[in-house]
Amino acid sequence: MARGDLSDGEWDRLEPPPPKNMGRGGRWKNHRMVINGILFRQRTGIPWRDLPARFGKWKTCHDRHRRWSADGTWEKALRAVQADADMEGRIGWSVVSVDSTVCRVHQHAAGARRRPARIPGRRRSPARHRDDEAIGRSRGGLTTKIHLASEGSCRPLGALITPGQWGDSSQLIPVLDRLRVPRPAGGCPRTRPDHLCRDKAYSSRRNRRYLRRRQIRHTIPERKDQQAHRRHRGSAGGRPTSFNRNRYTRRNEVERTVNALKGFRAVATRFDKRAYVFQGTVTAAAIRLWLRS
Repeated sequence: MARGDLSDGEWDRLEPPPPKNMGRGGRWKNHRMVINGILFRQRTGIPWRDLPARFGKWKTCHDRHRRWSADGTWEKALRAVQADADMEGRIGWSVVSVDSTVCRVHQHAAGARRRPARIPGRRRSPARHRDDEAIGRSRGGLTTKIHLASEGSCRPLGALITPGQWGDSSQLIPVLDRLRVPRPAGGCPRTRPDHLCRDKAYSSRRNRRYLRRRQIRHTIPERKDQQAHRRHRGSAGGRPTSFNRNRYTRRNEVERTVNALKGFRAVATRFDKRAYVFQGTVTAAAIRLWLRS
């Protein structure tokens, strides 16, 4: 076993196993060797064609990663690892933090083909491609933003990618919708943290109304312009929002999670053309962080 490869204990925890080969064609090669190749590429950020020969053909690793990103295999594996950790009581639901980070897009990740126009009378298969491919333009160049929810032990619970120029406040609800930890013993998956902590970028009436409706306690500081607007309205502006300074100090947990996630060079710099493939890259990196703990 080389540095960075899955150990025997980590491989046993990676359940459910990847899908078996379906349909025509030969058998799939050893999943463990291919997954080690995928993780090696994520850790180093090298091109797929430069994978060492000990991982087999580079195209096998590339095609399998692309397929598992498209059919949700990486997501299922992440949910299974999180479910095992939840059964052992190793998920810190007491405080969950949300934040975002911007990743530079490599020039090789730009220029993906757009979806063909729909022809009247012809049924188009469900497309996995986005119109924007989650790539935005700014003064710094092409960027992609990762919106992340992290638990108390600095491990990602859910991630969402958007173009780099998109704001944070509008993505709080989609990120929380990705929190879904199954319960193998039975019952509905857990989707609500005990407490949510975030900075003032997520302060909006829409987000607070959503959190109150779902009965999620939260610590989000109010912006100065919102405070002035509330005071200007007088009694119609409502009461000031509650703020727990001690809980707010734990907002650095998600920033430390981002730091660990960007330890994978294929996450810190986006090399994937398609948005769903980069989403799979981020999910596979999150699985690696859970297996390490």
